Amino acid sequence: MAFIDTIKARAAASKKTIVLPESEDIRTYKAAEQVLKEGFANIVIIGSEEEVAANKQDCDITGAVIVDPKTCPKTEAYIDKLVELRAKKGMTKEKATEIMTTSYTYYGVMMVKMGDADGMVSGACHSTADTLRPSLQILKTAPGTKLVSSFFLMNVPNCEYGNNGTFVFSDCGLNQNPTAEELAAIAKSSADSYRALTGDEPKVAMLSYSTMGSAKHADVTKVEEATRIAKEENPDLALDGTLQLDAAIVPSVGEFKAPGSKVAGHANTLIFPNLDAGNIGYKLVQRLAKAEAYGPMTQGIAAPVNDLSRGCSAEDIVGVVAITAVQCQIADK
Repeated sequence: MAFIDTIKARAAASKKTIVLPESEDIRTYKAAEQVLKEGFANIVIIGSEEEVAANKQDCDITGAVIVDPKTCPKTEAYIDKLVELRAKKGMTKEKATEIMTTSYTYYGVMMVKMGDADGMVSGACHSTADTLRPSLQILKTAPGTKLVSSFFLMNVPNCEYGNNGTFVFSDCGLNQNPTAEELAAIAKSSADSYRALTGDEPKVAMLSYSTMGSAKHADVTKVEEATRIAKEENPDLALDGTLQLDAAIVPSVGEFKAPGSKVAGHANTLIFPNLDAGNIGYKLVQRLAKAEAYGPMTQGIAAPVNDLSRGCSAEDIVGVVAITAVQCQIADK
């Protein structure tokens, strides 16, 4: 069974309600149609009946709940809650009303906040900032979170590396140039995400263009310090660095370049030193290796809200909905 099929089966075992706020895009309807057909999540689409009718084309979204913010009886309570949450930032009833009736992303996040949905998937038409801003303002961060970050769940076909081609890549969508402390926090969150979604133990590689001090530069020193902090804070976690990519995932190279490392050559959770490297890395693997790339998934927000690449396909959205549903199940435990 393919990895994403395993995720879908987990999602179907305890169906969650996922909001799709981008009712202007045909990919939303194609994804909703497939999710409903496969039956692993309940779907809410935000938009007026006129918008949905005009945009869904021939997609069969029977079973989806359509919520129009301008007519929904719960909108008033959402407006009041937004005023309460953002009062110290100068939020007024008038401004909150405008936001709740015009920004479907804000509305979807508020549905999650108020318990009318379990999670949200957005980003096919919006930037990461537009997706995450309402999440951070309304849902806030999860208890104990040092840093909100993102990851991609990568599934590479016909690949003997990682966990039969399954990896977590992080951070590929949010933190531009994390400090050593932030990289250590990203490593811990990513290891937790890998374990929760795959059921296997993470083996975390702190990536660099240097392996175990083979080069000297401030960029390498940052990753070395991040590795030290992460090991100190998580002594039971299989984590090592600095590792070049080949030393991290290819057993023969790992044994040669980092003898004695329990991670080198066997890593399944790859922590990139900055956003440039992470974003370029995941897109190279996605396009050249024809990998499935699900994300950017967020970690550290108080409830599951996940982003999409604006270049995503409807099938990508389906996968992220399934993963989000499983994250919702985990959050309930």
